[in-house]
Amino acid sequence: MKQSFNQSLTISDSHRNTRLQLCLLTLLIVAAAISLPVAAQSIQVPQPSPGLMPNPAAGKALFEKSCASCHGANLQGNDKGPPMLNRIYEPSHHGDAAFQLAVKNGSRAHHWKFGDMPPVPGLTPDDVAQITAYVRLEQRKAGIQ
Repeated sequence: MKQSFNQSLTISDSHRNTRLQLCLLTLLIVAAAISLPVAAQSIQVPQPSPGLMPNPAAGKALFEKSCASCHGANLQGNDKGPPMLNRIYEPSHHGDAAFQLAVKNGSRAHHWKFGDMPPVPGLTPDDVAQITAYVRLEQRKAGIQ
């Protein structure tokens, strides 16, 4: 009987160690998952020049030169890219920073089936702010707030 009691203590200690290891592993996974959003937030968003007053008219010209081939001459989209006059791009869903990041880094396809958007070379953060002002003006005209 004594040997059986010692054996059950050994099994119990082994079980306790396994549970402790599982708890530690779980804590490690949770800590890693919590830190992921922090890592994602460290992305630098390009910033327009301080004091820049974005001009929709200047933005329209820049849009026509650099964006219309994929997003359509009237922001209606085409077979290469989605329309910017769509509720998906309203400010509360895709804020102005999203435009800056998409132009600088490109964007993975996530709402449409056009494929990934490549970065757009040659546009500065000031240019993107002008383009965004134009897009936002046209969205408001179309009732997209």
